[in-house]
Amino acid sequence: MATTISNLPRELIEEILSRVPLRAMKAMRLTCKSWNNFSKSESFMKMHIGKTATREEKTMMVAVMPHTLALVSVVVDGANPSTELKGQFSFLDKEFFIYRVIHYEGLLLCILNDSTRIVVWNPYLGQERWIQIRYSHRPHGVDHFKYAVGYADKVPCRSVKLLRFLDYFHKASDKPFFWYEIYDFDSCLWKTLDITPHWGISWTYPSVSLKGNTYWPAREMKTKGFQDHIICFDFTRERFGPLLLLPRTQGCHVSLSCVKEEKLAALFKHQVHHDSYEYEFEIWITTKIEVEMVSWIKFLRMDMRPKIKLPLSFYVDEEKKVFMGFDHGVYPKLFLNIIGETGFLRKLDLGVHEGHRSPCSYVPSLVQIKDPAGDKMIKQSSLEDRRFAENSLRLAAIEKLIN
Repeated sequence: MATTISNLPRELIEEILSRVPLRAMKAMRLTCKSWNNFSKSESFMKMHIGKTATREEKTMMVAVMPHTLALVSVVVDGANPSTELKGQFSFLDKEFFIYRVIHYEGLLLCILNDSTRIVVWNPYLGQERWIQIRYSHRPHGVDHFKYAVGYADKVPCRSVKLLRFLDYFHKASDKPFFWYEIYDFDSCLWKTLDITPHWGISWTYPSVSLKGNTYWPAREMKTKGFQDHIICFDFTRERFGPLLLLPRTQGCHVSLSCVKEEKLAALFKHQVHHDSYEYEFEIWITTKIEVEMVSWIKFLRMDMRPKIKLPLSFYVDEEKKVFMGFDHGVYPKLFLNIIGETGFLRKLDLGVHEGHRSPCSYVPSLVQIKDPAGDKMIKQSSLEDRRFAENSLRLAAIEKLIN
């Protein structure tokens, strides 16, 4: 009797299947039920990530192209850093154009040119959820809503949720307009949140996900200028925490990143002299981070000559003492600047055509995206229907004044 792969010991099967490229995981799962179960185990995922990204390949990122996402690894190896294209993910029809992608602990939130819906996707598990947007607001073609994906820890699995909100201060309106809503993946329901912010979050500043919650650079509403705090949305309690002070608060541009899914990093850029093009970069890393408290330690300081733009998306390698930020260069080229304590180290061509946004980090995850409830879907409450109608009418009136 011939021996098949299914007759082999489980450890050997996992070793063989762990060599399957990430882009081919969905096809592997469809082969048989046992392989599908293998791929969803914690031990297999750790083994597979080990094959996909070796010990030196600390950074994995997803680059946005019009209809596909490219998975790129970055190796920081002394004076010879390099990049490697690991493959491409494609799950959209050609009629859809990827407008923006945001990474949340293994889940990718894809904003599309189709303003009526978005998709949340787990490339590792091959799961996706299309979500119908209740109201679109894209003046001049730019989506001014801010988004975040997180989860509440529940038994036996995590409950995934989507936060969508708008803090609107347009001069055409006689008073500020706020609209905070959350979508529950379990019930397939939207809910308007009762939030009146005393803070401001710019839609140009990307968020960072950590331990199921999401953080943004923020400032107090009564102040103007730079973002001098961070603020966290707690997906379990469905509310924001207090403003948490950044380690630098005067005259600095700031951008956030996640370090090993355990810490936050804050990158600051400020001009050394008002009449020069000399800039100083500082990176601080959290020593403790929760919804309502944070502590920081300085990680890296660099003098930058000539002028280099503050990257909205960047990565930190604690062991190598470097940070990596994107340089859009000459379209369609996209480069990665690698900078260390001694200054500029290397500029790498990522080998992909640039999309609308900078690439985002990517770490495979076993967070499940459940199928929609189908025939058992619960209807929105009459109270929620009224709240939605009131907000959409107010926003429509503002849009009419703008136009």
